[in-house]
Amino acid sequence: MNTPARTSWDKVEFYTSYFLMFVLASVIGTRLSFATVWELPTLDLVLSIIAMVLVLASFWIARRRRSWRLWIIAFATATQLIPMVLRHPATLFPLLGGLIPVVIMVWALFALSRKGSNSPRVRGS
Repeated sequence: MNTPARTSWDKVEFYTSYFLMFVLASVIGTRLSFATVWELPTLDLVLSIIAMVLVLASFWIARRRRSWRLWIIAFATATQLIPMVLRHPATLFPLLGGLIPVVIMVWALFALSRKGSNSPRVRGS
């Protein structure tokens, strides 16, 4: 049984994941457009093209499956970050610093998406 609170948090997750896919598509698209100006390593170019195709296709193929959207977001993010960190390990420190608010946001979204599933509803809040 879907409660109104459950449905509203499902919408929050839905729109948040679509916003993340839109941001990933714009970042990857910008990186690919700069590949015409500066040489991009072949592995990065191939991974970026695959990630771009998956992100663009996910607007259609993953529109009903939360797990697919999250896996595509994770894959696209990893294809952009891992080659950069392997080539320049010093970039790991700012990424770890930026990871703290991202982890807090993901934890909050996960907790809010679970809100109301097993806990009793509180009136007036």
